[in-house]
Parts: sequence; C-alpha cells; structure tokens
Amino acid sequence: MRFQPDPSSVIAAEMAFNRLAQTKGQWTAFRETAAEDAVMFVPQRVLARDWLRKQADPPASVQWSPAIVYVSCGGNLAASTGNWKRPDGSVGYFTTIWRRDKKGAWKWIMDHGDALASPREAPEYLSGKVATCKRRAPGEGQGAAPLNPPPAAGARTKGAMPPPVDESLLWSADVATDGSRHVTVRMWNGTDYETVIDDRVGAPGS
Repeated sequence: MRFQPDPSSVIAAEMAFNRLAQTKGQWTAFRETAAEDAVMFVPQRVLARDWLRKQADPPASVQWSPAIVYVSCGGNLAASTGNWKRPDGSVGYFTTIWRRDKKGAWKWIMDHGDALASPREAPEYLSGKVATCKRRAPGEGQGAAPLNPPPAAGARTKGAMPPPVDESLLWSADVATDGSRHVTVRMWNGTDYETVIDDRVGAPGS
C-alpha cells in the first residue's frame, strides 16, 4: 500500500512515542511501538521484542525529541534523528528507522543512539525532507555513485536499473565484534544517494 510521504506524520509518531514513555514507562513504550522484526543494539544487535520482554521500566523515562525527519518517496519508510535527555541530566542523540504497517501506522524497526558530552544543536523548527521519485537518466551521475549501491538493511536492490521508488531511502547498521557500530541513512536525490545520517558509536568503554 502506498502512502503520501508525510514527514509531519513521522514527527507526530515520535512525539506520541515519547509521551507514551512518560506516561506508561520507557520500555513499555518501546514494546508497544516496535515492529515484529525491530532491532536494537546492547551493544550487539538483538531482536527488540526478545530483549524488551525482559526489561522492567525505570522509575523515570528518558525524554527525546526529533530534530529532522527523512521520508522515502513512497511514504512507507522514514528516519528520524534528534536529542535525548535522561532524568540524571545526561544527554545524547538517537536515530530511529520507522516503517508503516499494513494498517498505515508507523512502527519503529531500528533504534539506536549514544551519549554526548553536550547535546547537538537543536534547530529552531522541526523539519522534514522527502526523497525524490525521479529516476536517474541514462549516463547521468556516473562516477559519483554506483547504479546499484550495496544492499542496506531494510532495502533491496535489483538488476542494473536505476533505483525504484521504494528504494529512495536506504539504511544500514554495521556492528563490529567490539560493540562499535556505524549507522547510515542515504536518500535518493534524483541522480545519487546523499548520506543524510552518519552515526558512529565507539566500543563500550573506549
């Protein structure tokens, strides 16, 4: 099912997710908004539903707010990133990948983040960007990026054709044996994939 690529609906889902955490509990909110195949990093990749099943809600939840949202051309996949703050005052950032379910509701399929010494600068206004549906013309953009970039988690590539509309937003999450990870989100701009999120998390204790 196709939906309109609407960044405001993703922002609304993020805000509702945060409110749920404050009212019903942090891990309860994560459980209720996760897709069946959602993944987290603790620091190795785990299936979220299995890990969350064993977690008790902390007395007070972390709070977060998105700063910018990226949505696929087809309106079924999105990425959001922003800042979080724990009750003890520590701060950090998060990136969440969202996917619409069969009923059109947004469910998160990947969530990760890291602590920071100081929060990232927050924009005055929340913003959203939508990937273009325009396909690359024959011979256009050669040398800047391959016609068929390597498959990313949650995405497929096919043959030697320009990317179809359902591949306009690609994401990947690579985890090393030491627990460090690299999360990227790339968005199709009509001629190339532009890296819009590039998160690198060091190994625990490093």
